[in-house]
Amino acid sequence: MSILTASAAELSARLASGELSAREVAQAHLDQIEAVDDRVKAFLYVDGERALAAADAVDARRAAGEQLGPLAGIPLAMKDIFTMTGAPTTCGSRILEGWRPPYNSTITQKLIDAGVVVLGKTNMDEFAMGSSTENSGFFTTHNPWDNTRIPGGSGGGSAAALAAFEAPLAIGTDTGGSIRQPASVTGTVGVKPTYGGTSRYGVVAMASSLDTPGPCARSVLDAALLHSVMAGWDPRDSTSINAPVPDVVGAARSGDIAGMRIGVVTEFGGEGYQPGVEQRFREALAILEGLGAEIVEVSCPHFDYALAAYYLIMPSEVSSNLARFDAMRYGLRIGDDGQHSTEEVMNLTRGAGFGAEAKRRIIIGTYALSSGYYDAYYGSAQKVRTLITRDFDAAFGQVDVLVSPTTPTTAFTIGERVDDPLAMYKADLCTIPSNLAGNCAASIPCGLSPDDGLPVGFQVMAPPLADDRLYRVGAALERELASRWGGGLLDGLASSPAGAYLNVGGVR
Repeated sequence: MSILTASAAELSARLASGELSAREVAQAHLDQIEAVDDRVKAFLYVDGERALAAADAVDARRAAGEQLGPLAGIPLAMKDIFTMTGAPTTCGSRILEGWRPPYNSTITQKLIDAGVVVLGKTNMDEFAMGSSTENSGFFTTHNPWDNTRIPGGSGGGSAAALAAFEAPLAIGTDTGGSIRQPASVTGTVGVKPTYGGTSRYGVVAMASSLDTPGPCARSVLDAALLHSVMAGWDPRDSTSINAPVPDVVGAARSGDIAGMRIGVVTEFGGEGYQPGVEQRFREALAILEGLGAEIVEVSCPHFDYALAAYYLIMPSEVSSNLARFDAMRYGLRIGDDGQHSTEEVMNLTRGAGFGAEAKRRIIIGTYALSSGYYDAYYGSAQKVRTLITRDFDAAFGQVDVLVSPTTPTTAFTIGERVDDPLAMYKADLCTIPSNLAGNCAASIPCGLSPDDGLPVGFQVMAPPLADDRLYRVGAALERELASRWGGGLLDGLASSPAGAYLNVGGVR
């Protein structure tokens, strides 16, 4: 198996045995980025020199006999919302263009301490606001399965980097589906951990009560290995949970679901759902039932109101969090020529620095929080949030996990929904409830839609701090599908349209 198509777990074994060096692995992926990223456009910033230096440091530690963790020497693509010293952090926005933070996020530091080799920062919808990565202030990322299609959002850059074999691992943030939806439409694995299970310190805030950092990978085990490194209590994050990290790696290696009760959310399906998506979802259910799980229908009636509640709560938090970008402290500054007042400089900078979607959400949120409207909009949305959480509690009293399609359709065409924000928002219809409630959820590939030959995602949702259940179900589905396809999911991806990127640079 080539370096590029090997999983992170396989690369780890080959590095530990001395078959490969971390420098060889890093260089192969840097070569792949150079060969294909002009079309994929997954990366905003690549630092090959720094990546190779980190790889050399891992090789030196291993040569000295040091016992290293399983991800030492494994390359990773980082969503450009995590701070990292010596590297720009733009959040996909012109208003932060050129800003280099003076500190590492907690997760960045954990990855560095684990010997992970950060290749660079990936493209994203501006401040994580979007479902297609078309809202980036710099350029649109393309789906490796079909360059005319979106790679999902807001973390489309991280998902596209995985699908184009530019990195074996990536990280992102999930506020309303920004890890799971890109994973679904690119045929990769994406996990939203329990809210508070991964630190938000050093992650530029979009919506503080919703943002959740999580792992992205091409296999369930790889995601679990990355999850175990990222997760854990952080005293610098007031929302961090001081509790043991579930054994996600053990669950991914087991994949035993015999006797599990799996609930199908009845509200997610029917009108508006692509027939091929529903077909693959039902086939995945049959597979899980054949592996010994009990499948039951579960109604969560308030999920129908999740989209509306989310698009009041999230913009309200956006309007508060983005107020700090005022041209006075960091980032872009327009009109600072002595001819404009401070207020004028702020207005000019925000006008030029924020894109249309960021402005739309700031305006909606400010209105929802304004005097006379707070109770009617923001207050009411928070009450709905409570009802959704109660729906989850009631459901998890009956079943071990809930499942649904990750997103109602496969990847749509670039430009198709740009002028229809509501249609764009509906891409997160199935993912938003888990963010509102704070429980964990994941998207696992479950095949290609017969409608268009594009990837379909299978969403698994579990109670807070039961993240290991996601990996048990995901691993079971992944292994059974791999046996039916005559090879692993990685082999399937390599032979897919996305696999064409393996031949571009001659790197095998």
